[in-house]
Amino acid sequence: MIRTAIISNHLAEDLAALVQKGMVLTDDDSLQTYSHDDAEWAPFETPLAVVLAGTTSEVANVVRYADERGIHVVPRGAGSGLSGGANSVGDCIILSLELMNDVVEINADERFAVAQAGVINDALRDAAAAVGLWYPPDPASSGISTIGGNAATNAGGICCVKYGVTRDYVLGMTVVLADGEIVHLGHRTAKGVTGYDLTGLMVGSEGTLGIITEVIVKLLPLAGREEQGIVGYFPSLRAAGVAVAAISSEGIVPAALELIDRTCLRAVDEWLDLGLPADVDALLLAKIDERGTAGRELAHRVAAIFRDSGGSNVEQSVDPADVGRLFLARRMAYPALERLGPVLTEDVCVPRSAVPEMLSRIQASAARHDVVIANIAHAGDGNLHPLIIAPMGDMPAKARAKAAFDEIVDDCRALGGTVTGEHGVGLLKLSGAADELEPRVISMHQSVKDALDPHGTLNPGKAFPHNDVVGQRAEAG
Repeated sequence: MIRTAIISNHLAEDLAALVQKGMVLTDDDSLQTYSHDDAEWAPFETPLAVVLAGTTSEVANVVRYADERGIHVVPRGAGSGLSGGANSVGDCIILSLELMNDVVEINADERFAVAQAGVINDALRDAAAAVGLWYPPDPASSGISTIGGNAATNAGGICCVKYGVTRDYVLGMTVVLADGEIVHLGHRTAKGVTGYDLTGLMVGSEGTLGIITEVIVKLLPLAGREEQGIVGYFPSLRAAGVAVAAISSEGIVPAALELIDRTCLRAVDEWLDLGLPADVDALLLAKIDERGTAGRELAHRVAAIFRDSGGSNVEQSVDPADVGRLFLARRMAYPALERLGPVLTEDVCVPRSAVPEMLSRIQASAARHDVVIANIAHAGDGNLHPLIIAPMGDMPAKARAKAAFDEIVDDCRALGGTVTGEHGVGLLKLSGAADELEPRVISMHQSVKDALDPHGTLNPGKAFPHNDVVGQRAEAG
């Protein structure tokens, strides 16, 4: 049960006594900056204060203070989320972990790393590479997103089709619970099954069950991979989707299989002048990283599937610089589109065999609602990211965009998919999650939340549909 907040007239002074000097922000600019993540379409309120924590103990101090007074705490990493998971709620403190950015340990012998929650994904990858190791999860935001945020949302990425998502690499973590107690979960060994998998429970919990301040992640050898790129241009999104489904049906698991449509290519090229093609409807990028003959044979098979599915100008063994340029275009698609107007980002995941049909339905939604929908995708695992653009201040266009967003969610579920593949439920996907999850499953979520956070202190209203959301959907139905 959530209690009425007891907010001190001297809140900033109280918080300042719990952290290092100068780490409590209450000015209007800071409150506005920290009030939401990149999902600006999701609702948010002005926080009471922003605290920049420097240690796990400081996080615990702030959480304990808030829990005792019925004040909410919304944890935040880099604020790069796309579902509203870090958006401010009423009577809340934004607790930022961005300053906790040390790679504490790289153990080359046991192949694991220990990193504070504020470490940027690419920084961890660089630290691992320095000793010949590799951290595979690589969200498109790897240059700006934090390891703590990746763990909180169970982030995926370009390599996840073959190498898995964040949950597959988190061995253990340090967590601050809702009452301010610090616990250590998981292990540092290659295997470990003592007790329930509480580490796995925390991964993807979006800061609603505890605040992750440090993670232990397993690493893979960097050597032994020999990357080859395959590029194909397609006359339609559906044709590209047919290629994706065919690759899956043949049992091929590429190291990456990414889709970029015409709108994204044009937006990126106008911004970064990368010399991208402008006369194609879709581009598929594949990577094969098996060595020797096996790798070359797989690359030939993928190239053949591209051609058989209608692809043109199919190239393989592409120069690494060209492959890097095209994958840069994939990573920069979202910020490039943001320059055109507010972007409502979808994150649906469908069976790979359903990718062609889902892409067709997305195009149909764009036409039906008269909105611009650009498409990027981790196509190899069916994770599609339709990006719906509405001009700034155009409220009718915003309403049409929201209608298209909801329709895409419904189409995804009708094809056997899930409403979020990697961005998390946050606030944007609450209604879709209410449709996807069975009532008893929702009550199980609530039971876990109540057990670990009985006062509703941590990131309330996020990650799963609460009773009020379920009731609203029932009434609408």
